[in-house]
Amino acid sequence: MPTQEEVRLVVPATPEFLRLARVTATGLASRLGFSYDDVEDLRLAIDELCFALIGSKGKEGTVSLRYAMPEGALEIEGAARFAGSAPGDPAPVLSELSKQILGALVDDYDVFVANGGEPSFRLRKARPEER
Repeated sequence: MPTQEEVRLVVPATPEFLRLARVTATGLASRLGFSYDDVEDLRLAIDELCFALIGSKGKEGTVSLRYAMPEGALEIEGAARFAGSAPGDPAPVLSELSKQILGALVDDYDVFVANGGEPSFRLRKARPEER
């Protein structure tokens, strides 16, 4: 059974720090042998999903990201912790355009509120030969 590697990253929940989330995703995807187009797709998907969590201006708090690398794929989970968030807070809302964009960019994604009231997302992108 192959081992699964993972990388974790925690950044402030502001747009200027989300660059680190994109760079990490694209670096890992390149390392896994994704094509240039697939790497760019991941970069755009991370933008869409992180901005769904924090909005365009950001919030006081952090975004935690977990990048898992099962064979032939990259799976990314993100969760935001904001000052004053609580269970029962609404899930992040994606526009119809964002849903269409994400549907074209990644194999699977979801946005939801995790236990403890953390707005969260999950995405999965496999290399074309693994789809």
